[in-house]
Amino acid sequence: MFKKIYKLGELTLLKNFKDQERLNHTLLDLFWECTLTCNAKCKHCGSSAEKKKYDGELSTEEIKNAFKQIANDMDTSKIFINVTGGEPLVRKDLCEVMEYATNELGFHWGMTSNGILLNDENIEKLKKANMETISISIDGLEETHDKFRGVPGSYKTIINNIKKLKSANFVKKIQVTTVFHKDNINQIDQLYNVMLGLNLDSWRLVSMDPIGRANENDDLLLDGKEIKHLLDFIKSKKKNKKMELTYGCPGFLGLDYEKEVRQNYFYCNTGINVASILYNGDLFVCPNVPRRKELIQGNIRKDNFKDVWDNKYEIFRNKDRTKCEKCINCENWEYCLGGAFHTWDFDNNIQNKCTYNMIYNK
Repeated sequence: MFKKIYKLGELTLLKNFKDQERLNHTLLDLFWECTLTCNAKCKHCGSSAEKKKYDGELSTEEIKNAFKQIANDMDTSKIFINVTGGEPLVRKDLCEVMEYATNELGFHWGMTSNGILLNDENIEKLKKANMETISISIDGLEETHDKFRGVPGSYKTIINNIKKLKSANFVKKIQVTTVFHKDNINQIDQLYNVMLGLNLDSWRLVSMDPIGRANENDDLLLDGKEIKHLLDFIKSKKKNKKMELTYGCPGFLGLDYEKEVRQNYFYCNTGINVASILYNGDLFVCPNVPRRKELIQGNIRKDNFKDVWDNKYEIFRNKDRTKCEKCINCENWEYCLGGAFHTWDFDNNIQNKCTYNMIYNK
């Protein structure tokens, strides 16, 4: 009982913190979706990225100028650039841009990658560009991963590339992200041993979300029992200090799991502490959020980022941004506020994936 009361006290503090953050909206994480082009075609991709060339991609000078504008107006020491895609390493000028952003402008940065192109040449470029963190995707054992990612032979390549990156010894945090679905949830114990063998800093375990291309493969989505199994697994391994295990961002999990499987309680801070510059210059939030016209806040080609950040983004800072009758009557409303924005169904004004309800069959 004491533990439950203690957690309720922490959740009350979290509620107050959220209220304050909506007012302050301090930018902490800036995603740069450097390209939508990808050398894989993953069954879960929130951006539905693929190998084709996408029109309108920001040029080298355009993104450098965008970062310079932000550096002139804001404190770069407090803003971490998360480079994502598509596959960032498909973009040939990536390291040139990020070396400029770190050496000339004072930003810190990390990257999300499928790991296929992490060869010796690119590792050396990333070192020169001062990359501090990386999250690399492994989505099952060899056969499962290669099928899910649509790239035969990629599993072995990625494992080898992670070992090379570890040997280069310059990245502060190497993480593997695994998206769990029907075809790999039974491999979780074997995958855990694989991750331990790679001597990783962190393993991020995520349940597949109904977004992007995953909506074409919804037969792979986990049910509540399988998500609970995933969370219980993370809890059971929490005491192992060799490698951090953490759950991803989908939804409030209830008192039995919040802060047991994450470093902190659930908080969807997209548009509050998180913004993005999309591949075409659009100013947005977490790139996984549906790219509806009414949610795009501007474009870096014509707008000043700080002006947009300070004076727009109102919908994301509204406490009721993801509010519906079912959510408002839920006992967790003040802590959850409707859940993750990227899984919200804007047409029907409901949450597509209420993880709490799935776990407890509410």
